[in-house]
Amino acid sequence: MKSVLAWLSRPLLRPTRASVRGWALAAVIANAVIICTGAAVRLSSSGLGCPDWPKCTQASAVAAHSAGQTTLNTWIEFGNRLLNFPLAAIAGCAFIACLMYSPDGRRRRDLIWLSAMLPLGVIAQAVLGGIVVLTRLNPALVAGHFLLSSALILTAAVVLHVRASEGAGPARGLVRADLRVLSALLVAATAVMLAAGTVVTGTGPLAGTTIDNHGHLTTVPRFHLSLESVTQLHADIGWFIGALAVALAIGMGLADRAPRRAVVLSRLVLIGFGVQGIIGYVQYFSHLPAGLVWVHVSTSVALWIAVLKLYLSTRERAPLEKASTPLLSTRGAHVTSRG
Repeated sequence: MKSVLAWLSRPLLRPTRASVRGWALAAVIANAVIICTGAAVRLSSSGLGCPDWPKCTQASAVAAHSAGQTTLNTWIEFGNRLLNFPLAAIAGCAFIACLMYSPDGRRRRDLIWLSAMLPLGVIAQAVLGGIVVLTRLNPALVAGHFLLSSALILTAAVVLHVRASEGAGPARGLVRADLRVLSALLVAATAVMLAAGTVVTGTGPLAGTTIDNHGHLTTVPRFHLSLESVTQLHADIGWFIGALAVALAIGMGLADRAPRRAVVLSRLVLIGFGVQGIIGYVQYFSHLPAGLVWVHVSTSVALWIAVLKLYLSTRERAPLEKASTPLLSTRGAHVTSRG
């Protein structure tokens, strides 16, 4: 029994590089899943399926009938809340693994700080989620709820997964400076597009509805904006991102000694944004069917991960003990090794 417990606890208390990357990958997957299920809650008008917090209702901590709510909506919202428990467990395990990880007898403070953002982010999300419910789905808070998950927690998990395979030394570019700038600009523009998408949802018909005590269907609070205007802005950002993705894919393909991973990722990102654009226009002209909008949101989560990976693939970090090596000689060694 002791040997079994020791074997189970080894990836957590005696972590290797592979196990740290494994915990980080688990955090990426768990956060992506809960973002997509959260979108399903929003798009199925289930945000008030559990109208209280931290309990589901004032009288029950678990899913229970509530006046003005359907059973299906209650269970959709409650199921999403339940997913926070494995998410919190994975985040905590990732932090402990990074805290215990000490290659060459030295702790990786960069990994510790990144992993600490995971459980802290989950706690912040739980609190913000409660405020969202108690304010009856205030659209600004709902948007913040989504962006906190994607722009902070998921981002930290993706960066942690990449950094765990690298050293603790300073970053060194693997492609030309202009391509690195383009990849960074693509990250920024994608973040803006995600934010604009939350405004579109918070303005349109899929912001959510609820049933009052008299059985009447009412809408939840929405942004008082023109749906056509915010949708056009979202589309304009998408065209700008598409141009960036085309330039980056061409630049990576023509660049000398660009990492194979960066070239492949640039092409996948270009294809992904093309598919995302098609879905966006189809859903708009088909009057925003909730299922297709959910596909659009879920695809945006996958694209955010790919864009982050693309940016991170344009540089690398050497082990700390090699950080003092002059950049020119390190770059020469890199080129020589490729030759």
